Amino acid sequence: MIANQTIVDIVTQVVTPAIQAPFELVDVEYEKMGGDYVLSILIDKPGGITVEDTAQLTDVVSPLLDTIQPDPFPEQYMLEVSSPGLERPLKTAEALSNAVGSYINVSLYKSIDKVKIFEGDLLSFDGETLTIDYMDKTRHKTVDIPYQTVAKARLAVKL
Repeated sequence: MIANQTIVDIVTQVVTPAIQAPFELVDVEYEKMGGDYVLSILIDKPGGITVEDTAQLTDVVSPLLDTIQPDPFPEQYMLEVSSPGLERPLKTAEALSNAVGSYINVSLYKSIDKVKIFEGDLLSFDGETLTIDYMDKTRHKTVDIPYQTVAKARLAVKL
């Protein structure tokens, strides 16, 4: 059986060239939900995507998945083409650069001052270091986070 990450890599490689501007491939996820496997292809475009966009891209992506040989999927799966939503994952350095000025959530591999999750405004990102302004109880603080320590990053909704 092929590992889930390998399936994600194979699918990403196959569908990326088919996702044409103005669309952007944000992420590919493959996981078991309940008793079913779900292949999620998250797409976006400036101004957001519509139901028609997801239907159009499903028609583009679905036949491509059927051409992958050998078939990487261990079982039947459901294909879901959708928007990444408000809490869009930031998986690349480019995505983080584009998110400067946004409110984000960052999980770290290694804690900084005993903290592994920061949520705040991304003030800057130079490719090596993220600078985030966050609230520590009632005080604003700024933290510099080395990019290589970031496990996950996503846009966040400020409540």
